Amino acid sequence: MTLSAPLPLLLGQGLPPFEAITPEQVGQAIPALLSELNESLFALEASLELRLGQSESLRWQEVMDPLQQLGERLRWSWGVVSHLNGVCNTPALREAHQQQQGAVVQFGNRAGQSRPIYRALEALQANPSQLDATQGRILAAELRDMQLRGVGLEGQEQQAFNAACERLAELATAFGNHVLDATNGWSLTLNSEEELAGLPASLRQLLAQAATDAGESGWRLGLDMPRVVPFLKFSERRDLREKVYRAQVGRAASGELDNNPLIAQILELKLKQAQLLGYANWAEVSLASKMAGSVHEVEALLEDLRAAAFPVAQQELAALAACASRHGAPEAAELKPWDVSYWAEVLRQESFELNSEALRPWFSLEQVLQGLFVLCQRLFDIEIVAADGEAPIWHSDVRYFRVLEASNGEPLAGFYLDPYSRPGSKRGGAWMDECLGRSRSASGEPVLPVAYLICNQSPPVGDTPSLMTFDEVETLFHEFGHGLQHMLTTVERPQAAGINNVEWDAVELPSQFMENWCYDRATLMGMARHWQSGEPLPEAEYQKLLAARTFMAGGATLRQVHFALTDLRLHSQWTPDSGESPDQLRRHIAATTTVLEPIAEDAFLCAFSHIFAGGYAAGYYSYKWAEVLSADAFSAFEEVGLEQEEEIVATGRRFRDTVLSLGGSRSPAEVFEAFRGRQPSSEALIRHSGLVAA
Repeated sequence: MTLSAPLPLLLGQGLPPFEAITPEQVGQAIPALLSELNESLFALEASLELRLGQSESLRWQEVMDPLQQLGERLRWSWGVVSHLNGVCNTPALREAHQQQQGAVVQFGNRAGQSRPIYRALEALQANPSQLDATQGRILAAELRDMQLRGVGLEGQEQQAFNAACERLAELATAFGNHVLDATNGWSLTLNSEEELAGLPASLRQLLAQAATDAGESGWRLGLDMPRVVPFLKFSERRDLREKVYRAQVGRAASGELDNNPLIAQILELKLKQAQLLGYANWAEVSLASKMAGSVHEVEALLEDLRAAAFPVAQQELAALAACASRHGAPEAAELKPWDVSYWAEVLRQESFELNSEALRPWFSLEQVLQGLFVLCQRLFDIEIVAADGEAPIWHSDVRYFRVLEASNGEPLAGFYLDPYSRPGSKRGGAWMDECLGRSRSASGEPVLPVAYLICNQSPPVGDTPSLMTFDEVETLFHEFGHGLQHMLTTVERPQAAGINNVEWDAVELPSQFMENWCYDRATLMGMARHWQSGEPLPEAEYQKLLAARTFMAGGATLRQVHFALTDLRLHSQWTPDSGESPDQLRRHIAATTTVLEPIAEDAFLCAFSHIFAGGYAAGYYSYKWAEVLSADAFSAFEEVGLEQEEEIVATGRRFRDTVLSLGGSRSPAEVFEAFRGRQPSSEALIRHSGLVAA
């Protein structure tokens, strides 16, 4: 079925006309698209079967190109729906997404389990003389992925596998919606100066604005990050910190929004799928497509980090208790989780005379962007220019930029930036996603990549622009690193361009690499200018930031190890008949990966969207795995001297020509070695983290 007048959601190319796409349109467009794609898939299968039956040799463009085009049409249309569901969530759009999700999953299973296509891929692989290295790697990955999607299953086993796929998609969406609704459903209105004790002016303004927006007087507190994080850090009211903390860690753990039963179902279904595929557990399935070779190898890395971080975290907790004691605080005898951020900030200010909140005026979004763009021109020889008004947007907060080759102005890519938190309609966190990938259109014209860069930082308040915390600056640099790999790829085959075909535990390399530049003198001092006076950040404050870089690093590392190990063991050890709940398993792990026991109400798993509503199941360890790579990559710049401009430029160009350019066309180990000249070492990570291995 072909529509004579395509709906905006069916354009399938170019930048999406976001404002023209309605929830009603989703119900019209997606079924029509899937009908057409199914017809095309049947036709392709028939053609391939005929050629295979006649023992004719197949060519890449006869198999992979039409497959890629089919996948891209669905990715474009469904990608728009999923994107809007994350950044402009409404009940109508949510319902439309849920109604079509099952059919989308069914088509994915249908294509991923096609025997004619699988045999055609095998035939292509059997004729390696016709393939370059990139094609060979793409083929190997596609064959592996089809095996993991159940191409080898038959009859009832395949039906069970497919039913599990559809149900898992439903559960992941429900999980994410529950977290969003639980986050948005809690608020606390403060009505007196006493309740605001310790809060900085910027947070007071934000809370006052939230109250005004809600039609209230006073100051309205919520669980979104720009409000809850600074409140726990600065509020002198321990009773309120406790109330807020309990609400935050108890999200989506009761009533209609309870994610506990969803967690058990998700884990059970993933285990069932793994066993149908011939694996012992889902962790083995996950690692089949990653750099890490086994669960044991991942556990070994995590144990090395845990052993180094645990005693440091214990010392840090003792230092916080001592700080509280010096101030005569009654909680000094027994610190609770809602005390940690507060006393860490007090100790930070005492130790380094560094007030993180007082630094905000030097980090307006505009200045930070300018600094980021100058760094990218310096390192990667690109120019980034604002192009607001040249592209359709989904919200007035959103900006659009073009990326050009600095030497000749040649267009390379574009990206959207949606920087601010919008409680109620935008899910929390920060991420990069693909709007358009590097490819060629049906007529052979080049398609330049376009990225979505989504953050949830503090929004402007009144006449005051968005003034960022240093953590928010690092987050922006992190997501931009993902964007750079997507936008600066030179791989011509879309299946391996940008982050496509990059092993999941290497995909964080460029993002974490970019975070290091937030501490580089030229970069930081170039962007840190007071939003009113234009004065640069005082040298003393820069030195304090450097000195404080590893402050509480033991606890921070241990926290990531706790998340990663919990994820890994839930997907490698937990079973429905193991005799304990997922939460109980997590609490057993906490005995050696936390220095403060989780409180009874702590339902952290119920908001662990990375693994239950994202793509990180049995893969959360990837952040630490890739951090070994990213720290070592940055050390290449340290070795030539961060003040040596000529050497920095040359090293940056080499990073662009390898890590950012080659995408998934070569293995991460090959790409890293092409940049670094050797295999990675963990020495730089240990040094950057301020840890000494036990």
